[in-house]
Amino acid sequence: MKKRFLCFLLCVVMAFAGTICVNAEEGNNVLNENDLYARSAVLMDAESGRILYSKNGNEQMPMASTTKIMTCIIALENAGFDDVVTVSEYAASMPDVQLNIKANENYYLGDLLYSLMLESHNDTAVAIAEHVSGSVEEFAKLMNTKAAQIGCKSTYFITPNGLDQSDEKGKHSTTASDLALIMSYCINKSPMRDKFLEITRTQNYSLTNKVVDENGNIRNGSRNFSCYNRNLFLNMMEGALTGKTGFTADAGYCYVGALTRDERTYIVALLACGWPNNKNYKWADTKKLMNYGIDNYNYVYLDSIETNTDEIKKLKVENAQSENIGDTVYPEYKIEGNDNNTDRILMSSNENIELKYDIVKELKAPINEGELLGTIEYLLNGELISRKNIVVSKKIDAINITWCIANVLELYII
Repeated sequence: MKKRFLCFLLCVVMAFAGTICVNAEEGNNVLNENDLYARSAVLMDAESGRILYSKNGNEQMPMASTTKIMTCIIALENAGFDDVVTVSEYAASMPDVQLNIKANENYYLGDLLYSLMLESHNDTAVAIAEHVSGSVEEFAKLMNTKAAQIGCKSTYFITPNGLDQSDEKGKHSTTASDLALIMSYCINKSPMRDKFLEITRTQNYSLTNKVVDENGNIRNGSRNFSCYNRNLFLNMMEGALTGKTGFTADAGYCYVGALTRDERTYIVALLACGWPNNKNYKWADTKKLMNYGIDNYNYVYLDSIETNTDEIKKLKVENAQSENIGDTVYPEYKIEGNDNNTDRILMSSNENIELKYDIVKELKAPINEGELLGTIEYLLNGELISRKNIVVSKKIDAINITWCIANVLELYII
């Protein structure tokens, strides 16, 4: 009987142990640095730009062809899709990966953008840059200016294709945080975001060179090309939105991609995610980070957070006209505005929003509708995510002779 009981007890323990393991995997709310192959990795909320997870996210490193998301968005914003691009000898001389365009050939800019983003061709990147800015050097200035405007802190562009390069100012490099921020701009804020997504989501695309005659007429040439999207992540997860791969000897395998699920959009940026024979590491890390975001973060709406306005309710308005002589007047108010247009924030279950109030100490009539009574700051992990105003919702007039006479007459005569 004892043996039977011990066997039964062991089976029960094993069954419960198995259940606990499964639940731990399903409810994974911890992601350790050792869980990822990449030396540098970031998970970002695309809507707010908030970093949800970081592993060496601010370490500046080479980023290979993930560079081309910036090349693409700058070309879209600064040139026409039907512009005719004439290939230079320098552009045609770029190393693999190439479309193998030839010097003095002509192509539509839009066609080259598909070559750039689907197959990551280095020669088309230079041809695009030279068309937009006249030279690679001038185009790099555009890239660095745009990076600063977006909010990048540690990014330096030298080339439009991401090939390893350095100059007197430093190496062609970025951080995972900055790279995710650039992708967020490309899919959310750029006026050309829809076209960017259309290009990067296309599975295959065909193009041909163009012949321009002496009268400026354009016809198809004899060279035809087919491009296939190398972003395998598009077919790996439900809601996969866009992305760009990259590899050089210095950078290793890199990736930046976005996914939308239940109105939540996540961006993953990976740098130095393995070297040859490890090209699939980036897909494993991307899925792990995306699932971490999906499993652990949900939107909290700021309007749903209860506010404590007791301090305002106790504010007495001095010298205010009241309904009856001697009555105390308190302001009517409302909470409005948002200094950074944030009405919701992605949060995990173990995070809390702290409210910080700054309320005026005294009030004296007259007070106009809309006058500021104070502010409410919404802080997440000590970081300001929103600030709202508390304003007067109904005008309060000051005591004057007319009010005094009217109240005295009502009190003693009427």
